[in-house]
Amino acid sequence: MSRIGQNPVTVPSDVNVDIAGQIVTAKGKLGELSLTLVDEVGIEREDDRLVVKPRNDSTRARTMWGTTRSLVQNLVTGVSTGFTINLEIVGVGYRAAVEGKDLVLQLGYSHEIRFPIPEGISIACERPTAIAISGADRQRVGQVAANIRSYRKPEPYKGKGIKYADEYILRKEGKKK
Repeated sequence: MSRIGQNPVTVPSDVNVDIAGQIVTAKGKLGELSLTLVDEVGIEREDDRLVVKPRNDSTRARTMWGTTRSLVQNLVTGVSTGFTINLEIVGVGYRAAVEGKDLVLQLGYSHEIRFPIPEGISIACERPTAIAISGADRQRVGQVAANIRSYRKPEPYKGKGIKYADEYILRKEGKKK
């Protein structure tokens, strides 16, 4: 039995949720997001809570129960508070800056990397070695962070590269004489 799916999703007062068949739409101060539910799962609104329930006892319905509840929670949280992922740049001469609608990265290559900032995502650089990626859609924020990190993944010897702020790099010992 799904333990996550049993918990209802509480809807804040500043978020408007519409349910039309299998499509759930949430509107809030950060924008509008929608989600199409699978046929095995249904959703009901009870006061200021959304309850996700499986329609039958099949294995697929029970697996999608908790997944759908998490996706609906991300929908509601995204339009009300949003999501933020912080990246850190480690390395001598490595830096980032926002220029117009591009993120300009200097990562030790012979050229600079210009990353166009997607629609609905905002990127800020408080310091030249810190990048904050924020937006309403959790999946898109995570994908943009992964794309930026892929330009120079952290290496295990000196730890140089782009890493998540809460990531721990497992370090290796260098070669011996």
